[in-house]
Amino acid sequence: MTDPGQRTDRAPAPIHVAIIMDGNGRWARARGLPRTAGHRKGVDAVRRAVEAARELGIQYLTLFSFSAENWQRPAEEVADLMQLLRTYLRSELAELHKACVRVRMIGERDRLPRDIVALIDNAETVTRDNRELTVVLALSYGSRQEIASAARRLAADVAAGRLALDQLDQEKLDACLFTTGIPDPDLVIRTSGEQRLSNFLLWQSAYAELVFIDTLWPDFAKRDLEDALIEFHRRERRYGAIAGHR
Repeated sequence: MTDPGQRTDRAPAPIHVAIIMDGNGRWARARGLPRTAGHRKGVDAVRRAVEAARELGIQYLTLFSFSAENWQRPAEEVADLMQLLRTYLRSELAELHKACVRVRMIGERDRLPRDIVALIDNAETVTRDNRELTVVLALSYGSRQEIASAARRLAADVAAGRLALDQLDQEKLDACLFTTGIPDPDLVIRTSGEQRLSNFLLWQSAYAELVFIDTLWPDFAKRDLEDALIEFHRRERRYGAIAGHR
């Protein structure tokens, strides 16, 4: 994808990049290893992605870490993923804080184990004033579920008389989403060659550029992110308007 000699610093980085981290299982299978080995290797790729995002000037990096649908996976695999999450939050927090990285979570917290919620709460509190990069972990997250929850909140406000029906608009719904306060993604990357959003940031990605790469997530490196940014800058974002008339 990258032309020789091209550099990503010719244009400013997008403010918000979101990544669907896919391919852990295939990475492991290709090596005759259990799926859990792919997940463990994928944690290394998370570290590389966070470091690369900081170096490239990205302000928000959202990582689709565990979907609402992932709860349907075998109990042993879910338990292993939860343990990896515990380990990551415990081992990486000091380094993230030192690097002035803020941690946020989006998703259904009440479905996560209590000790993990406590670790997330602590990470968010410790890093809340950091401004170098915000890493958003999408955990137990599903976009349709998020939108339905926001709609229920607004319907309850209307039923209780706190909000008039004709006051409902995009801004009101947007304020009820998990991502309130986070800018919409400019770029969504999916690894492993799959080309779908898989219930990830459907509302927020209405005008995002989508880049699909063949790299399996455990092999994801800074060069992959740079290539995606180069492709992003090749495109003209018109938001439904005619070029030159926005």
